[in-house]
Amino acid sequence: MSENIPDNWIEKLKGNHEQELKIVYDANYPKIKKYVLENSGTEAEAKDIYQDAFIAVWRNIQLDRVIFNNIDNLENYLFRVAQNKWLDQLRSKKRRKTDLVDTASLGDVLDVQLEKYEEDYLKKVKSGFASLGGPCKDLLHRFYFLKQRMNEIAASFSWTEATAKNNKYRCLQQLRNIVLSTKK
Repeated sequence: MSENIPDNWIEKLKGNHEQELKIVYDANYPKIKKYVLENSGTEAEAKDIYQDAFIAVWRNIQLDRVIFNNIDNLENYLFRVAQNKWLDQLRSKKRRKTDLVDTASLGDVLDVQLEKYEEDYLKKVKSGFASLGGPCKDLLHRFYFLKQRMNEIAASFSWTEATAKNNKYRCLQQLRNIVLSTKK
C-alpha cells in the first residue's frame, strides 16, 4: 500500500483529503473483514466495525492523540482498534444472550410460582366465601358473578343504594379477614 501514499500522508489525512482517506480505507478493509468473518461475524457487521474503527482512528489522528512513524504503524493501529471493537461487540452479544436466557428461565420459574400462589389464594377465597353468612354471600354473588348494579342489589334487599354499598364493603372486609387468617 505504501507505494500509493505520498510522503506527507499524515498531513493529508489530518486535512481530510478524500483520495488519501479512500486509499487507507480501501487498503485496510479486507484484512478487518476477514478477521470479523473468521470470528463469527457477518459482512455487514464487518463493515460497521470497520467504519467505527476507521472514524475513531481518523479522529485520533486529527486530534494528535496518536503519532505514526510510517504507514505500517497506522495499519496495525487501525487493525487493533477494529479488533477491539469486534471483541467488545462479541462480549456484548454474549451478555445479551445470557441475560435473555436467564430472564426467560427466571420468568418461567416466576410463572410457576405465581400460578401456585394464585391456586392457593383462590382456594382460600372459595373457602372463605363458603363460610360467609347468607346475606353477604348473596350480595357478593349478585355483584361479582351476576354483575348486577348496586341499585338492583339494593332493591332486592329493600335497602338504599348507600346501604348496599356499605354492606358490600363490610362483606368484602369480612371475606378478606377470613382469607388472611387462613393458614396454608
